[in-house]
Amino acid sequence: MENVVRELKKEKGSAAGTKKLPETIRFIDLFCGIGGFRYASQQAFQALGITGQCVFSSEIDKFAAQSYEANFKEKPRGDITKINEKDIPDFDLLFAGFPCQAFSICGLQKGFEDNTKGTLFFDIARIIKEKKPNAFVLENVKNLVSHDRGRTFKTIIRVLSEELGYFVDYKILNALDFGLPQKRERIIIVGAKQPFRLKWEFEVGDGKSLKDILEDKVDRKHYASEEIVKRRKEMHTAQATPAIWHENKSGNISSYPYSCALRAGASYNYLLVDGERRLTPREMLRLQGFPDEFKIVVSDAQARKQAGNAIPVSMAAKVIEKFVPLVF
Repeated sequence: MENVVRELKKEKGSAAGTKKLPETIRFIDLFCGIGGFRYASQQAFQALGITGQCVFSSEIDKFAAQSYEANFKEKPRGDITKINEKDIPDFDLLFAGFPCQAFSICGLQKGFEDNTKGTLFFDIARIIKEKKPNAFVLENVKNLVSHDRGRTFKTIIRVLSEELGYFVDYKILNALDFGLPQKRERIIIVGAKQPFRLKWEFEVGDGKSLKDILEDKVDRKHYASEEIVKRRKEMHTAQATPAIWHENKSGNISSYPYSCALRAGASYNYLLVDGERRLTPREMLRLQGFPDEFKIVVSDAQARKQAGNAIPVSMAAKVIEKFVPLVF
């Protein structure tokens, strides 16, 4: 996979590491969910010795917005498709973990309004076009790259680089490589007005094991039925303890000393700890790198959905920490 999708016109050398960063970076948080990018930016900015100021957030799901407000004391605006880009405050950096929708591409290459209208990426593009921020960090599922035989991703990159005029790079990253015991692959797309060269190599300290994530006392409501547990254990024997047992769509069971990717719409019994119980909402949030200070103010079902939709905080934080000094 070719990482740099727009040729750099000049090398920045070591200047990015010596120049002084701004004291405050204003950012917006689109499709903010429960605040994965918000926590990630806090970690990154703290490491860089700067302050982040969120000037706008948006989330259509009322339960996710409820969680966001409970934890950040700010109520996100609603449906971004109904918000005029001119009404958004000026900002320096855009974050968006946008849902992937099918693009209608006729091959005529008339421009992003023709090729992306009706998709949520269009709303990112129109905001960038109007507000012209220094940079952006986008996140999506790994399969975005191959969606519609690669045409969806090609359109996204072309719009960002050729039509909006940004230098763009991207990489598929795995939460497992960022100290989280979850195999969760996501594509990260970064872009900036000025040329940059991001080395997708990160220094990560000691991560958390599955044992660190699991709670000691778990309510019986999280345990699977005796019938399900019996059937699972007849089908599979784990090689590690603790382990997360994963049942795929074909009914095959596998287990690992980490979790497979959390999924918002998955079966309640998709992942079982040692083949016996479901992950608690707190454990799922920990798998995504959310701190225990995160307040759970919704039902278990909504909390599971929210965790399954979230971005791995530790992964996003490392990208932001490395990217920001290159483009500010």
